[in-house]
Formats: sequence, structure tokens, C-alpha cells
Amino acid sequence: MRTPPLYRSVAILVMVLFLTGGIVRSQSPGSPPEAQGMSSPTLDRIGLIVEEEIQKEKLPGAVVLVGRGNQIVYWKAFGNRATQPSPEAMTAETIFDLASLTKPVATATSVMILVERGKLRLADPVAKHIPEFGANGKETITVEHLLTHRSGLIADNPIEEYQQGTEKAFENIYNLKTLSEPGTKFLYSDVNFIVLGELVRRLSGQPLDVFAAENIFKPLGMTETGFRPAENLKTRIAPTDQRGEGDKKYWIRGEVHDPRAFLLGGVAGHAGLFSTARDLSRYCRMMLNHGAIDGVRILSPLSVARMTQFRAATNAADSVQRGLGWDIASPFSSNRGDLFPIGSFGHTGFTGTSIWIDPASQTFVIFLSNRVHLKNGDVTALRGRVATIVAGALPGPSTDGPSVNIVQPGYRPRTGKPTSFEPLKPTQARNGIDVLVQNDFQPLKGKRVGLITNHTGRTADGRSTIDVLFKAPDVKLVALFSPEHGIRGVKDEKVENSTDEKTGLPIFSLYGETRQPTPKMLEGIDVLIFDIQDIGTRFYTYISTMGLAMEAAAKANIEFVVLDRVNPITGTHVEGPVADPEKLSFVAFHPLPVRHGMTVGELARLFNEERNIHARLTVVKLEGWSRRDWFDDTRLTWVNPSPNMRSLTEATLYPGIGLLEMTDLSVGRGTDTPFEVIGAPWIDERTLAAEIRKAGIPGLTVVPVRFTPKASVHKDKECGGVNLIITDRDQFNAVECGLELAFILKRLYPKEFDIAKLDKLLADRATLNELRNHPNALESPTIWEKELEEFYRVRERYLIYK
Repeated sequence: MRTPPLYRSVAILVMVLFLTGGIVRSQSPGSPPEAQGMSSPTLDRIGLIVEEEIQKEKLPGAVVLVGRGNQIVYWKAFGNRATQPSPEAMTAETIFDLASLTKPVATATSVMILVERGKLRLADPVAKHIPEFGANGKETITVEHLLTHRSGLIADNPIEEYQQGTEKAFENIYNLKTLSEPGTKFLYSDVNFIVLGELVRRLSGQPLDVFAAENIFKPLGMTETGFRPAENLKTRIAPTDQRGEGDKKYWIRGEVHDPRAFLLGGVAGHAGLFSTARDLSRYCRMMLNHGAIDGVRILSPLSVARMTQFRAATNAADSVQRGLGWDIASPFSSNRGDLFPIGSFGHTGFTGTSIWIDPASQTFVIFLSNRVHLKNGDVTALRGRVATIVAGALPGPSTDGPSVNIVQPGYRPRTGKPTSFEPLKPTQARNGIDVLVQNDFQPLKGKRVGLITNHTGRTADGRSTIDVLFKAPDVKLVALFSPEHGIRGVKDEKVENSTDEKTGLPIFSLYGETRQPTPKMLEGIDVLIFDIQDIGTRFYTYISTMGLAMEAAAKANIEFVVLDRVNPITGTHVEGPVADPEKLSFVAFHPLPVRHGMTVGELARLFNEERNIHARLTVVKLEGWSRRDWFDDTRLTWVNPSPNMRSLTEATLYPGIGLLEMTDLSVGRGTDTPFEVIGAPWIDERTLAAEIRKAGIPGLTVVPVRFTPKASVHKDKECGGVNLIITDRDQFNAVECGLELAFILKRLYPKEFDIAKLDKLLADRATLNELRNHPNALESPTIWEKELEEFYRVRERYLIYK
């Protein structure tokens, strides 16, 4: 049904007043969904299905909040929060017993904070920190087994074992036996998180409720979240079931509903947390923002990534996908709905609560109810239907996020950004050269130009940047500079100086006798331009060429202009150790992580300031690209950036598989699929494939193959190996994959595979030492987390795009 014009005008006025502080939020305080490009009529269906289930007495009422990016786009209360002993209307600010949402929000988050602080490792046996727990064969259960519900412990031990006091309750838990071998089988268990709550207490010296309040809720501004809520909040708490017998029977309100958590004093790792939709939205925003919100950091980006990354069981028959405290795809993830993809994550609570978060669309859905208040309460299907409606209302990625404005000489910003009520439409990305053409070459007018480029320097419609600048009015292109692989991108050896056949211009090689423009090369040049497609990996040498050219331009007092280009493997994924300062080289120009998550324009800004280059730098900003976009989201044409970089799949694998190519291992050079296959004559392909599958690398599967490279390592020799197949690129961590493969190869073939040869490209001593000395794969990348955290802080200052 079309919205009446008068109603729509009123809605717009209300939104303006709300955003400018001229109106106080009422029962439905969410800003209009159109503001985020979501379909308002579609989201309105949420109310219809919730009210329908209320009429069926499946729940007394509910609060639904939908967020996108940093905005709340839908927030409404339905029905009643109490029907007994007397009716009470539901409000948007109602406080709910979250039940098992306690597990990820309070307990798992607290555990990861302690991991970051070096108090424990995910691979630690729990008995290392709680010796009593190791009784009856549980000494091999690790912290990660508890977080992923693969400990083998029972779902719940009898309630009678909690009625003898807290101390005896834990003694009973410690005496439990496992039902299956740890790590082999998923079995959802409250016992796992009860133990984790105790682990937090022992390692922090604070009870879980105090630790979580001080380290999560207070910093996040979750002012009405916590265990054992204060008396003055109880009138706003949704009651659950009844407790007690006979005359002592009463409605539970402000006491935890879960009977085991209640007998443990209201504070337990599996249940006991109370909160509101508003507070939980701040937690969800923190998770979407990689651990930080409003300048406050709760978790490192790597911790968030690890928590929400699928970790496989050692038993291939167990296909359940769980993260650390979070559900990804399991029998318990019905609240994901039918449309949110694998890679999103969430959790439910027995009382009728749930969260689902989708990083790809920057969307979160909070559903809060007290369905246990009714005898036959059931919201299992409803939560999933709500999530499906929300996912169906999404037209594309969110554009919300921190704003960074880059003002260029002669750059005229476009005014075609959608208005608040215009649905977002997919558009083709426009690289810096296209924006330069659009703005009539303003930064270059009347100047003599030197151009660092290759075959990837081209406009969206396929014209060469060389030709475009050569023909540009009032611009004089006087010299060309070529990087590794030459101006046409086809050479795999040193490149000589030459002459461009079409324009007659000199081509100075920056991958021959010199890697940096010499003063003689720069004679007669007013501005030096860089336009080359990077691949998003530290040891891909085009960014080193850019950095060295910036230094030369600064010394010669020549302007330096970067025509920015998309990062084909996204601007959100940052992976691997940061290069040691003493190990910098042409394949490690600056202390960057292996996968840096930046565009060349952003890197130029970082190099210029952090290396004190002081070049007169201009970045011609690209358009139509979001940090979350992969190359295939841009609608641009793929051009092989180098001879062996032939697809987006290979670019995605490259940060990890590229690390291995200094070893005696073929990484597919000389085949039709470089970086998609690895192998050597000394490898048994079936054994290697089985070991890789056993490792359970998220987002990856493998097929044993035999192949014969026609070039490079093991040329003309038949190799056994594997074909690497990415099944979920958003979950796939290329660097961790590369290191995992190195561990496996070291273990299987210690004489043939020399792990020390990773040194040049890895460029991180601590990680190499770990690879050499650790008997098994790295359980978590904590050895480089501090450096990576510092890189994130530095990187933030130079980001241009949302």
C-alpha cells in the first residue's frame, strides 16, 4: 500500500526533529529505515507478524531493534511485557532477562579480553588454570573447546547438584566425565560456560559480573546491563515464569530465570545477564566496528575476527559451525532467518531473546521477548522470520561510518549522493583516473607530467591512462616510468629503459638498474603521477615503487599525485604480522601487516607522514567503492596486474600462499592457476589434503591433485599437491592459511620443507621463531596482536573511504 503524502511529510518532519534533538523518543524510537537505504514498507511487516504471534499467545510482547552501521533504523515495542498478575504494556526501554545471550556478550567477551592480556591462550587446557577440572579424563579439554561447545561435557548436570551450595556445585562439575572425545563433537552445554565464568574469576581476581561491568558494559555505555539488576529497575523488567511453591509462589522479576544460575547466586557464565535493546545495540555496533565504538576499544579487531570465525571439529562428520561463544550455522541458529549469509553470526536465549549480526551488510537484529511468561510461549520461528524480513529490506551495503574528506586542487565533489529517502543503488566504482577526467584534469593544468603506470592504468571504459593524459588539453605528458613486470605487465625479469611506440615518450624502468627515479629522470617534470592497480598485499612491489618515487619527488620538490584505485580484496580485512623495521626491503617497504586493507592513495598518505617524506601529495579520490567491497562488487573489468595474478580468487589467496614461494614448493607458477595449487615432487597429495582438512581452515576446502609446472620452481617435474578452493572468502584468512600450511608441511616433510625460507616475505622474527619452535599450528595470532593493534590506530588516521 502506498504511504499517503501527508503521513510521509509528517514522518520526514519527525525524523528531522529527532535528528536535531527537537523530539524525545517514544515507544517506537527508531529513525526511519529509509535513511539507511532500507525499505520501510518491508520493515513494517515485522509488526504484522509479531502482533499475529501475540494473538496466538506465543509471546506476551516483544521489542525489536534493527541497526545498520552506526544507526538504529527500526525500534518498536509490541504487546505487553506482563499479562500476570496484571497487564503491563511493553515499552522500547523494557529490561529483559537475556538467558543464554549471557554466553557471548558477557562471558566469551570477557575471556577474549583475558586472552588479549596474555592471561591465557585459547589452546590452554582448562586444567592449567583450574587444576580440579582435569579429573576423570578432562585434562585435554581446552578453553576453545568450551567456547565452541566441543568439550564433550554434558549439556546440563542434574539440578540437585547445584542445591548443595556454590562450592559443591563446582565440585560436582569438576567430577564430571566427558560423553565424547574433546574437539570431536558439538554438544551445546551450559556447563561449558559455567566453567568459563569461573575461569574469568580465577584469572582476573574478580567475579564475572564485576569484570564484565568494568571491562565491557561501563566502557560501552551499556548503563542498564548487568547481573542482579538494582531494585529501582525492577518495574521496567519483563517478568518471566513463576518460582516457589504454594503461598510462596511469585512471578520472577529481576531474578535470573535459569534455575542453575539462580542457585549459583544469579551470576554464572551461561545465564544471568539483563539488558535493554538500546544497550545491546551498542554492543552490536562494537562488534561491527571491529571491537571499538565512539573512540572506546573493548576488543582488538583480531579478537572480533577470531570470535566470529568458524572453527571446525577434528571429526569431519561434525559440520556444525560455531565461533568462540557465537553461533554461525548450527541447529540453534534459526534466528539467522533464510537470507543472512554464512559469515554472519548470533545467539539466542531460552527466555525468548536473540541477536543476529551480519558484517557484510553492517546490519544487526535484536529480538527481545519474555515468551516463558506464557505457558505455551514459543518464538523460535518468529525470530527467524523477523531476521528474514530485515535481510529482505537490504538493497546493498551500508554507507554509514566515519567520514573522511580529501580536498584536492581542482576537485569538485559530486552532488549525486542519494538523499535520505532515496534507496541506495549499486553503481560502478570509478577509479582516480576517471575522476580526474571528470574534473577536466584540474590538478595537472599547465604542467609537465611524468607518469608511473603499467597496463592496469586505464579508465573504466578501457582507455589507457597514458593515452588519456597524452591527449589531455593543457597537460604535457613528458615521461613514463614502469614498475616490476614492465609497462605492459608481461615480464618476469629485470626491465630495461625503452621508448613507448605509440607516443614516442621515454620509458624509465624502476625495476632495472634502479628502483627509484633518479634526478636526471625527473628533469623537466613538474608533477609525478602514480596510477597502478595494487593487490592489497605488503610484498606486492608496486606499493614499494610508489613509496620510493614519493621520496624522489620530495627531494626534487616535485608534486606527487596518486590516482587512487580500489583494493580488490577489500579495505576491511587486515591480516598477519607487521614487518619488523630491521627487515624492510623492496618487498617490505614499510612496517605493514601482510594484508593491509588500504588503497594505494591511503598508503601514500600513510607513507608520506609516517616516513617523514614530506612530498607535496595529492590523492585523487576514487568513487563508488565501499571498504567492504570486493573487486567483483565494483563492476570494473579485471586486468591481470601481473603475469601470475589472473583472478580475484588468486588475489584472495596470495597474501598467504605468496608467503610460501621462497621455499622449495611450487605455488602454481607455470600452471594455469597460480596460487590456487601448491605442490612438490616430494609431496603425497592425499596425505597433504587429509592433513589440511583436519586443520579445518575456515572458508577453505582442498582437492588432492598432481600437476607439472612449466616454469619457476619444479619446472617440468610432476608434483603432488592440492588445489585450494575458497568456500567463504569473508571467513577465509589467507595469512593464517599460509602459516597453517607451513606448519603442516614442516611436520610432514621436515627434510624437504625449510620453514626458515619464509623469512624474507614474512619479515617478522617473532612469528618465524614460533613457526620454527612450536610443535603445532599457531592457535591464535597473539604474537603479533600488539603490533597489529598499533597499526590499526595508525592506519585509522589515513583512511579515506567508509
